[in-house]
Amino acid sequence: MTSIIPEQHHFASSHGDICYFEWGKPGDGPSVLLLHATGFHARCWDQVVAAFPDGTHVIAVDQLGHGRSAAPIITDWDDVAGATAELVQSLGIRFAVGAGHSMGGHCLVQVAASHPELVERLVLVDPVIMERAVYQNPPDYSATNEMVARRRNSWTGPEEMFERFKDRHPYKLWDPAVLRDYCAHGLLPDGQGGYRLACPPQTEASVYATSATVDPWPLIDAITQPVTVLRAPQLEQNGAFDFATSPTPPGLADGFANGTDVYLPDLTHFMPMQDPKRIAELIISG
Repeated sequence: MTSIIPEQHHFASSHGDICYFEWGKPGDGPSVLLLHATGFHARCWDQVVAAFPDGTHVIAVDQLGHGRSAAPIITDWDDVAGATAELVQSLGIRFAVGAGHSMGGHCLVQVAASHPELVERLVLVDPVIMERAVYQNPPDYSATNEMVARRRNSWTGPEEMFERFKDRHPYKLWDPAVLRDYCAHGLLPDGQGGYRLACPPQTEASVYATSATVDPWPLIDAITQPVTVLRAPQLEQNGAFDFATSPTPPGLADGFANGTDVYLPDLTHFMPMQDPKRIAELIISG
């Protein structure tokens, strides 16, 4: 797909304003829905979109709390997925495939379960869908929440952000073009001549804090569409939590009526950022 600048749109959901980006037009080719991970934004998909076949129609959403959408403190993942579901329903498009990374995978399951007629096939990119038992007895996420809430939130611009991150884990694993997209679209003017994170640290922390509020397993049991789970290795944790480790149970695909497991041992949780062309091919081909 030729690299083109997407159109930016806004939708007034019952949970707040939702921003989304569109490449191409419905009917030009198959429609693809893309949902990003916690703390990121729709334009992190730019390099994946660029690798799609010419004519692909794409909608990528700044989910609630992220990017250029409303950024309340999140109290329930049902609110995040609910806002996205309202948007998708309003578009009147039957998507040939929906792909969700990390939190986006969890939200995609919610959307597909509530509106099965809107998405023909799902690709869950290392989704944050944990073992069934976790939702019965959620762990203490306070240490992770506190770490995320302390993220630096004052920048001179995208170039400073890129230079600071490019040699740091896990960003140094990324395709540099994706990191530039993340920095270019992940900051907003702070009103004082500088920039702040488009996903405020306190909002991002609230997403982590509420990650077990929606049990996806009853929804998974009801999904009949074909589902492909792209899964990275679960890394050994040494000290501080490593965000590059996979949160996805190895048997997740077996929970779906029509699930396929694709294990990618050479990649990490940030696989769309590491190898966008490969992930694009897996999204399109299933």
